[in-house]
Order: sequence, then C-alpha cells, then structure tokens
Amino acid sequence: MLVAFEGPDGSGKTTQRKLFKTWLKADGYDVVTTKWNSSELIRPIIKSRKAIRVLNPLEFSLLHAADFRHRIENVVLPALWEGKLVIADRFLFTGLARDVARGLDFDQVLKLYQPLLWPDLVFYFSVSPRTSRARIATTRAPSFYEAGQDVTDIDEPSASYERFITRVIREYESLALIFRFITVDAEQSIHDQHQEIRRLFREGEQHPWSDWNLDAVVEWLAMKGPHL
Repeated sequence: MLVAFEGPDGSGKTTQRKLFKTWLKADGYDVVTTKWNSSELIRPIIKSRKAIRVLNPLEFSLLHAADFRHRIENVVLPALWEGKLVIADRFLFTGLARDVARGLDFDQVLKLYQPLLWPDLVFYFSVSPRTSRARIATTRAPSFYEAGQDVTDIDEPSASYERFITRVIREYESLALIFRFITVDAEQSIHDQHQEIRRLFREGEQHPWSDWNLDAVVEWLAMKGPHL
C-alpha cells in the first residue's frame, strides 16, 4: 500500500506520520518512508537555488517534480514491488497546491507528474491559516519560499506566510474534494488524531489495489527491465 500524509506546514502531519509508522511496525508491517524534497540527486540543486532566491514559480515547480519523480522511481516503486507499505510525508498534491497557489495552471502542473502514481489512502490534515502560522511561529520564522515571499511581495515573513498559506489551503481543500482525501481535523489533540487514523487505515486497507497505477508501474518496469 501507498499512504500519503498531506497538509499545510504546521498541520502536524509529520508527527502523525511518525506515530503511524511506529504503530504499523509494531503490528508487523515492513514500512518505508519517503519525504518531500529529499532526493539525493535533486535536493542539493533546490537547496542552492533557494539559498540565493533565484527560483521563479515555474522552475520551483519543475525541480520539485523532478525530485518527486526520482524518489518514485528509486524509492517508492521498488518498495511497493517488494510488498512493503510506503508512507509519503507529502505527495504530488503538495506540488499541485503550492504551485497553483503561486499562479501556475493546474493542468500544466499535473502533467509534470505523469505517469501518475496514486496513493491508496490520502490523509489530509486540515487546519486554519491562523493555526498554521501560529504553530510555525513557535519554532521558527518562515523561510523566504515557505512564506511565499517570491509571489506575495510582502517583506515581513509572517504576514507573507499567512497570505500565502491561505492560498495553499484553498487549493488543498479543492484537491480534497476532487481526489476524495480522508480529511483529519488537525485542530484536535494528537492522541485523537492518531486513533482516528488507525481506524480509517483499517477500513482503507481492505480495498483492492487500484488499476489507476498500471501506467506508472508498467513504465517503471520497462525502464528497469532485467535489472529487477
């Protein structure tokens, strides 16, 4: 199975992902985690471009899509092929929400991720823009691109963040309706969220594997060929 955890910064999805992984491993699952923007090949490029603030919205989108594709081919699909359960801390929906919030066309961004690999379950952690900003503020000031300062033209990071994250959350909520995410109220306690995720996972794991992913898997198998 492929299970994705989605939501804005400060929604608590990473905390829940860690708790979920611990619970699954205790239950005997072989679990692999993949995180957003973590490809060993692409991440250094993104980091260096962010550091000097030269990423425009299209380049931002293209590089993150490349990072995603590299992880799909080298981490996610091999693990699924071996029968492991993969947890994605953010999936392609993060790219869709952030890139469209930056003004890019939805269809154009979606095409960057084809052939599409769809999760079996998507948990969407829903919080208000104010809650997101308040939680981020307790640990750090938002970075330039995290705050969306590349598109808001607001100099003060926190003010820019709240405006930008409002756009991102609006896109997430649309995606949740279109792709039927499982929405988790991330304003409730950590314990209550975790118990709800356990219950919803038990319901979702009974569903058969989706034929939607055949194109992505067939392409990957053809690329790997005799190396599998």
